[in-house]
Amino acid sequence: MKRLDGKALAAEVIAKVKSATAKLAEKTDITPGLAVVIVGDDPASKVYVASKGRMAAECGLNSYQHALPQNTSEEELLALIARLNADENVHGILVQLPLPKHLNEHTIIQSIDPAKDVDGLHEINMGRLAAGRLEEAFVPCTPAGCMLMVEKVHGKDLSGLNAVVIGRSILVGKPVASLLLGANATVTIAHSRTANLPEICSYADIVIAAVGRPEMVRADWVMKGATVIDVGINRIPAPEKGEGKTRLVGDVNYTEVEPIAGAISPVPGGVGPMTIAMLMTNTLRAAYLKTGETPPEF
Repeated sequence: MKRLDGKALAAEVIAKVKSATAKLAEKTDITPGLAVVIVGDDPASKVYVASKGRMAAECGLNSYQHALPQNTSEEELLALIARLNADENVHGILVQLPLPKHLNEHTIIQSIDPAKDVDGLHEINMGRLAAGRLEEAFVPCTPAGCMLMVEKVHGKDLSGLNAVVIGRSILVGKPVASLLLGANATVTIAHSRTANLPEICSYADIVIAAVGRPEMVRADWVMKGATVIDVGINRIPAPEKGEGKTRLVGDVNYTEVEPIAGAISPVPGGVGPMTIAMLMTNTLRAAYLKTGETPPEF
């Protein structure tokens, strides 16, 4: 059984980003710049933003952080994004989600220049991904990280393999299904309304679980030797640690599935580190494309 170590794989990606960042700076005098915008003081969002800033610095990227108060108006946020769109030093813009309720997430995300949309959530980038125009699209970071994990096991060509994606969100389910199709897998997208879900999963060579239900995927769902990528991050009570304590689990029951799977990503330490690493690759790619250089492959 192969435990897919997201930290180790992310470290490989980051090493490549560092090297390619230095090469770009040497050749063009340009350092890729990532602007991260956070509105309000959601504790989880603050942790994510801080880790993105640290990783950008480690890669040699310029990091621009904009922390706005909870009561920031949509007009003020759109004005900041317009300034970042026009700023030559900013190659990637990321607005940390979720936004406070009074702000329309769709309006905000669609206001980002698609050439700087390193989260891959602009409809133009989504359309390019769905159309298979990967050389032009920015791919959302979590699906991109999932695919690198799948490639680690199966290589880039997934011809003849069956893949089941559990979850149909625009953040993970739909984009990862498009990427799997692009790599020639036969893809089924399953979700909460799917009948016979355990049976459908049991025929899959690759299972990607991104549904947000703790430990939903059980041993009898998984074919022996299958590759299982767990995108879920769920907090569940952990009374064994003490009163009121919790622990992180994925959408897959790791203890049950691990002996059956050919390869499996753990939670934590699997897809999570890959997501931030792929944000760095997207920012680097945006800078390369802006300067007319050919971006490196990951």
